[in-house]
Amino acid sequence: MIYAISNQKGGVGKTTLTLNLGASLSRMGKKVLLIDLDPQANLTMAVGYQQPDELSVTIAAVIQEIISDGFKPEHSELLRKREYILNNQDMDIIPSSIDLINIEAVLINKISRENALKKLINYVKNDYDIILIDTMPSLNILTINALNAADRVLIPMQPQFFSAKGLELLLSTIANVKENLNPRLDITGVLITMYDGRVKFHKEVINTLNETYGKYFRIFDTKIPMSIRVTETQARSTSIFEHDPNGKIAESYRFFAEELIQNEQ
Repeated sequence: MIYAISNQKGGVGKTTLTLNLGASLSRMGKKVLLIDLDPQANLTMAVGYQQPDELSVTIAAVIQEIISDGFKPEHSELLRKREYILNNQDMDIIPSSIDLINIEAVLINKISRENALKKLINYVKNDYDIILIDTMPSLNILTINALNAADRVLIPMQPQFFSAKGLELLLSTIANVKENLNPRLDITGVLITMYDGRVKFHKEVINTLNETYGKYFRIFDTKIPMSIRVTETQARSTSIFEHDPNGKIAESYRFFAEELIQNEQ
């Protein structure tokens, strides 16, 4: 299964979700691949590669190869060697770097520009149970590539009014991609992040989400609590399971991974 972790609003926890969901699924025995599709390379750094711009090969180089004139996968030494796939914390990752900004500009002028990531994933997907794509906080050509390559969209969202309003734009984009590019694409659900059960407004936003969208897709029962532990893991470039395996955040990600798997079944 291929998931695009998407929300055009920044600060909702996409990268944190991608990392910790991947780590949780890995601990369940799943073979997991993370894909960092953001030039800021936050996921790459979160996994442990603090200097992404110094990596010898990142996703930018691979996409550049794929969109080059006359590309044939069977003739690509870069794809065959798979040096663009790194391993850390029991997960594989295709890292990103600032070079991805240049690739975004090149993609705009290419025929079948929405298919570059899909071609890459098709080359590696049989080696994995689950692929998680961390996207940019915008609905640009790279995000469209992620939606076109994915089976499902997982939407992290803070329980805030403007996050709920912004959901409409994302849903419109997903519907567009489903109609015109990727008919198999579905929304697997919304995961509430940075939740505080003591805040009345947080509960009101969730009730509104369930009333408005609950009949169309799942608003997951699991909620990721607000916690300083998340900030600490970002500073230490590790998952919550390495940093605080017995804490409430790790427990919530374990519950969510189980709920996600059950939802797909």
